Amino acid sequence: MAEPQPALPDRLIAHLDMDAFYASVELLRYPELKGLPVVVGGRRAHTPQLLPDGTRQFFKLEDYTGRGVVTTSTYPARDLGVFSAMGLMKAALRAPQAILLPADFDSYRHYSRLFKAAVREIAPVIEDRGIDEIYIDLSDVPGARDAVGHDPLGGARAVAREIKNSVQRATGLTCSIGVTPNKLLSKIASELDKPDGLTLITMADLPTRIWPLPVRRINGIGPKAGAKLETLDIHTIGELAAAPPELLAQHFGPGYSLWLHQAAWGLDDRPVVTHSEPVSISRETTFERDLHARRDKPELSRIFTALCEQLAVDLQRKGYLGRTIGIKLRFEGFRTVTRDLTLDEPVQDAAAIRHAAGLCLKRVDLSQRLRLLGVRVGKLSRPGEVEPPRRGRSNAADKPQDPRPKPENLSLFG
Repeated sequence: MAEPQPALPDRLIAHLDMDAFYASVELLRYPELKGLPVVVGGRRAHTPQLLPDGTRQFFKLEDYTGRGVVTTSTYPARDLGVFSAMGLMKAALRAPQAILLPADFDSYRHYSRLFKAAVREIAPVIEDRGIDEIYIDLSDVPGARDAVGHDPLGGARAVAREIKNSVQRATGLTCSIGVTPNKLLSKIASELDKPDGLTLITMADLPTRIWPLPVRRINGIGPKAGAKLETLDIHTIGELAAAPPELLAQHFGPGYSLWLHQAAWGLDDRPVVTHSEPVSISRETTFERDLHARRDKPELSRIFTALCEQLAVDLQRKGYLGRTIGIKLRFEGFRTVTRDLTLDEPVQDAAAIRHAAGLCLKRVDLSQRLRLLGVRVGKLSRPGEVEPPRRGRSNAADKPQDPRPKPENLSLFG
């Protein structure tokens, strides 16, 4: 008598993560770099040069000077210890011969739209989690619950494989997919067999596939919580699952400790959210060298205008207007200052954004040099769905403010 097949879970949730997305898009442009350590994060000056013989001259990481950071890296570069958010100078010490390329976010957004459209043709219920990852609810996708031979997950495996093939046909890129009963486990599963992975995990697989992993593999356990768990001699997810709840509550409080216990046991009932409105849209840039409001006025003014123009394009492309315009400044020494104001009417054009952001900027002492400048638009609305106008600034954190602009600010906007 054949053994009964285990029942499928109520939900089949997939997490799709594009493999080294930015770097992989660059390899489509420069296929001769396939298999080499490549780091994305350089300046425009690091754009490869086309030589008379038709070949390209690439910049090496050892040639870089500045304080930029790695946006992403290919898997061969990761094998050398170069990862996202690492300083490029530090990365150059680990992989001096790695190829350095500038980031091209317009291209990355293009390929992001392509892969998501390809997925929607097969499984329309998706949650957008960023430019290179999504959650997909496969529960009601035709065929996903069909057994294949003696494999009760054969249908889900076939649908996931179809999604992977569709993404590759649409983009030329590979992705990794994890399929489990919930979002928490699927996020972990999609990382287990990268690149080009396909991993299916049931609750019965927790002891062998999930519990041996480090606790930091759970999305939601950050550096501080991870360090505190280490002091409690809790290193793996399995050790966290076995930890007494009262011990966790003593060190993490009732709410977070309960979540830690449930996460270690693979429990997560969050739905796949198909739509959510953004709170704000922003653009910012970190300078290669610190800039001063007076001595570097032309360069700062150009960057400031460009950020406002890019933000206006983002708003128009996404179909939003915004009433709250804000700025973000980071000075030498990493002191960060924000200012914002709320307009009477929502705006979408670059000139209006720049004017309002300029008024915010004049409320900040710019005597120190700047290392980062950002512009943000909040209180978003759709055309025709605008809330009633309200008078005055709403940022109580900035009050009281001296309405007179400081002299240094006039040097930038005068």
